[in-house]
This record gives sequence, structure tokens and C-alpha cells, in this order.
Amino acid sequence: MTKPLKIKAVDLFCGAGGLTHGLEKTGIDVVMGVDLDPYCKYPFEANNTAKFLLKSVEDVSADEIASCFKGADISVLAGCAPCQPFSTYSRGHDFEGDGRWYLLQHFCHLIEALLPDVVTMENVPGLCKQVVFDDFFADLRKCGYRVSYKIVSCADFGVAQKRQRLVLLASRLGDISLIGPSRTPEKYETVRDALSGLPELQAGQVNESDPMHQSCSLSPLNLQRIRASKPGGTWRDWDEHLVADCHKKKSGKTYSGVYGRMAWDEIGPTVTTQFYGFGNGRFGHPEQDRALSLREGAILQSFPRSYKFVRKGEPIVRRSIGRLIGNAVPIKLGQAIGKSIVKHVDDVKSAEGRAA
Repeated sequence: MTKPLKIKAVDLFCGAGGLTHGLEKTGIDVVMGVDLDPYCKYPFEANNTAKFLLKSVEDVSADEIASCFKGADISVLAGCAPCQPFSTYSRGHDFEGDGRWYLLQHFCHLIEALLPDVVTMENVPGLCKQVVFDDFFADLRKCGYRVSYKIVSCADFGVAQKRQRLVLLASRLGDISLIGPSRTPEKYETVRDALSGLPELQAGQVNESDPMHQSCSLSPLNLQRIRASKPGGTWRDWDEHLVADCHKKKSGKTYSGVYGRMAWDEIGPTVTTQFYGFGNGRFGHPEQDRALSLREGAILQSFPRSYKFVRKGEPIVRRSIGRLIGNAVPIKLGQAIGKSIVKHVDDVKSAEGRAA
């Protein structure tokens, strides 16, 4: 029996470790994660075997990354540049002067310097409509990579939310592509599948055994609103006196995706960085009169219920942790990416064996 090839990876823009956790579950040895957000360090290192480097990708040298690939048979460089400039939630904003727009170019410079065997990049679908993506794709091809990319529904891989993502895979070893879906629509993970069994909460309450299972307080008006909300419905179901003034205007009548309750037997909404606020989307609990807890948002991103985000006894800064969860690569999507890389390496190895 031949010894499996050792695959080592570095995860740029690693966040709280969603992609790293998914890759590790498939047997890929993630050696290091890089991010400039200090809130990432504890969850990244507490839940994964990789080390965390607090640094902007712009300041990371190729030598720092190359040292992580020592002893590897296959090297993998992963990156998910901050997606705000390319997100549908940013429509109407001018991000041309935003430094994050060019982080993908910095990622590309590192690829050109290191020439890892495999590259993977995950981002919002809107990125593929931008010139910066066309340039990135062309530069990979010039460096000898076979490149494929696809817009995927995370629900196809067992994530209980309506999240669409762009997944790119590139290899210098041969053709590579993302594996097919592991779920069909009739077998999608629902909100009930993901969240049932968690302790009940009231708005503003913190669960004693799991401080991450905490929900925001609601004003008296918002408490009336959520009690008037139907699972899967909209604010259009409310009595007139509950409707916000901005939604009574012609310009606000199309914004039906806020102040909504989730439905138990459907997949959840796309988890954003502000999912813990009832008015920020369809983030009302299906039954309880409150918004999603931090733990529930993490679970909808397919983090295990035991995933640690804050050291025991330390305060939980809701905005910071919410940002980590909302920006994370769903772990089950990370697993699909990892399985695709492992399958690709195995296929290349088998082809070489047949040719020998």
C-alpha cells in the first residue's frame, strides 16, 4: 500500500477558522492561518491545529509562507479576501478607493512568488463580474495553473442557509474542479435540523452553560413586531401601526427581507455579520420572540456547537464575534473544497502510477 501524499496548506484571510477547520477534517495539514483581526487568534488556534499569524496579507512575505510548506508533497495556498467591495449588500457604494479591492492582487503576488501546487479562493458571486477577478484568473493561467470556478449554493453541501458563494480551484498538476453536491433540495439541512434542541432564550438573555447562546434585547416596539411576525413571512403581515416609516415610503416597500422570522422546515437566510439583530434581515427565531443567538448563527454557518470563539471568562463583544461568524467560510463548504483537493491529488497520483 502506497503512503498517502502529505498535503500542507496556508490559509490567508483565515478569520475564525471556518475554511481551515473544513480542510483539516479532510486530512489536509493546515500549518498557518493569517489575518489582521486580533479577535481571530483565539478561535482559530483553540479549534484547529494550525498556528495563527496576526498580520495583514499585504505584509506577509513569501518566505514566511514557504517555510510552512517544508516537508510537504503538495502545497496549497488558500485565500478569501474580504468580500464587502463585491457583495450585493454593498450596491450603491463606491469601493474603488477601498484598499480591500486590491487584496486579491496581493494574494496573486504571493501565488506568483511561491507557485504552490494548488490554489483555492472563496468569495461572493459578484466578484466574478469584476475586472480584478478577470486579471486574477488570467495571471493564474500565465503561471501554469489549470483553473476552474463555480457559483455554488452552500445548501448543496449541507449548510442550512441560502448562501451563494464563488469557489475557485487552480492546480499546476492538472485539471481540478469542485466535487458535486452532497445534498439535493429535498434533503437540504433545515433550520430545524440545525437548531432544534438548543435551550430556549428570551430576548436579552444569556445561557449560563454557553455564553455564546445569547440574544439581543428588543425594544417594546420590536417585541410587538416579532410577535406579529409569521415564520417565513414579512413585515407586510403586520398591522399598519407596527410598520416602520421608511417601509411606508415608496422607496422602502421592496425591502421585505428585514424584520422576518425564519421557518423551521426551510433553509435559513444568508448569515451576515449582523445576524444577531432582528431588524437586520430574516433573523427572527422561528418560535421564540427574539433574534438569532450568536451560537445559532455559528451553527447555521455549520460550525460545531462546541466551537470556541472566546476564552472562558472573557467578555463577548457581540459585534466582533458576529463579524467573525458572518464572514466565515461555512465549515461544510470548506470540507467540500478539501475533498476536492484530496480527490484531485489522488487522481493525479493514480494517473502517474498508470503511466509508470
